[in-house]
Amino acid sequence: MRLPSILLLTLLCLPLQAASLRLVTGDDYAPFTGQDLPGGGMLTQVVEAALQAQSRPYNMHWRPWNRGYLKTLQGEFDATFPYIKTPQREQVYLYSAPLFIAEQHIFSRADDPIEIDDPASLQGRRLCYPLGWAPPKVLQDMLDQGLLTRHSPTGLKECVRLLLLGRDDFFISDRRLGDAALRLAAVDTSRLRRSERAISNSTLHLIVPRSHPYGPQLIETFDHGLRALQDSGRYQRLIDEYLQSMDTASAEPPQ
Repeated sequence: MRLPSILLLTLLCLPLQAASLRLVTGDDYAPFTGQDLPGGGMLTQVVEAALQAQSRPYNMHWRPWNRGYLKTLQGEFDATFPYIKTPQREQVYLYSAPLFIAEQHIFSRADDPIEIDDPASLQGRRLCYPLGWAPPKVLQDMLDQGLLTRHSPTGLKECVRLLLLGRDDFFISDRRLGDAALRLAAVDTSRLRRSERAISNSTLHLIVPRSHPYGPQLIETFDHGLRALQDSGRYQRLIDEYLQSMDTASAEPPQ
């Protein structure tokens, strides 16, 4: 006996709807994600709100970035975030609609400023970029050609300290992320400088392994929730309120 198509689709989706989605993200990525940040970070709040808009149950887990990425590929988690698109990553992961558009800037020492206007000036420099993060293409090409060396600590706060120690020359980060790292590292921010121009713009996404049996459905469910947030205006309010709270906190004198 053939089942009606609607009933068949319902039966196929039951396992997807019944189980809680296993999410994993990483720490030390302020303002986007971080266990010590309000609500786990700005994009953690966006992801949770998008799933709640679809009445989709979930459990949030925290792991070191590289471990969470690999464990998601291995099936221990259903999805991880936030990640930019790279050709290598797209071979094994499906991407959600953009969670956020990030402007990537160069952060260097104030006494040795670096701008992107002259890429040749980067040759021989030492890039600090945390483990598991994918550099912009222009820098990845230079790394592949041996024109740059890369040091990969566990987080951006370590990059701030390594620059001030003179062990690395620059790091790349979204403007808000880099500014937050300077504050969290509790250093004299006047000793570091952010480039005037962005080196690139990139979008951040939730990603699901292509090997996941319900991967396309998970992405579709999440994107519907994210679109509902955006259409209602709640997405922009969440972003604006979070960034405003960060600006207010950074303006307060140290205790």
